[in-house]
Amino acid sequence: MSSTGAGYDYSCGTFSPDGRIFQVEYAQKAVENSGTAIGIKCSDGILVAVEKPQVSKMLVKGSNRRVFGIDSHAGMAVTGYAADGRQMVNRARDEAVNYKESYGSRIVPSVLSNRLSLFVHYFTIHGSLRPFGSTAIVASYDEDMKTPELYMVEPSGQAYRYYGCTAGKGAQAAKTEIEKVFNKAGAEGITCKDAVKELAKIMHIIRDPSKDKPFELEMGWLCEETKWQFSLVPHNLIVDADAAGKAAAIGGVSEEKKDTESAMETS
Repeated sequence: MSSTGAGYDYSCGTFSPDGRIFQVEYAQKAVENSGTAIGIKCSDGILVAVEKPQVSKMLVKGSNRRVFGIDSHAGMAVTGYAADGRQMVNRARDEAVNYKESYGSRIVPSVLSNRLSLFVHYFTIHGSLRPFGSTAIVASYDEDMKTPELYMVEPSGQAYRYYGCTAGKGAQAAKTEIEKVFNKAGAEGITCKDAVKELAKIMHIIRDPSKDKPFELEMGWLCEETKWQFSLVPHNLIVDADAAGKAAAIGGVSEEKKDTESAMETS
């Protein structure tokens, strides 16, 4: 009974006998069925990217955004239910405004992620509420420490600081590819401009064109080039990176097909 959630998934305020909260797990599943989101800390800043599936050919490109500005020094990428994600964005913006009014300075990254995670967690402890079906990747600049920071807030209310993080349908595959990027870059790290190309490539590599819908790539960054102001990555850079990533993915599939055919001939 407990393994299927029957009888214990009517409320997020109820634990199953083996200590699980099924409503929170269902919210996480909603995120896992949505577009992939990636955040990466680079040598000169932070880059976030979201795969936005094209649910209809009638949609106008650039609408239904998944990357948002929170304050001049902070931004967020969301995946999962878009409406839930927008509520998280609005809450983060309110926290940034309240902090500025109370302390006279822009909100600290760790405080922003902590307050947002507390807000999300609140929706997992009341039976009359439901958890957020969305995950947020937060990029922000700490003016005191003079360093950019990357966080991810999950539907359970957990929030951790990362060098690289992923969420969504292709999270595990994207995580593996990010680790390869870090290993290749070495101690010097990778710049945000180079990371734009790498993340676009990853988005195409982890997809299955025969099953997945066409998608629009959306990116935002916070780096030295933008003077530590969060902004969307210029459209021309995304277009070039998207085309290069698609070509690299197609080339990789062709090479894999050749290797398979050679192996079959040898055997």
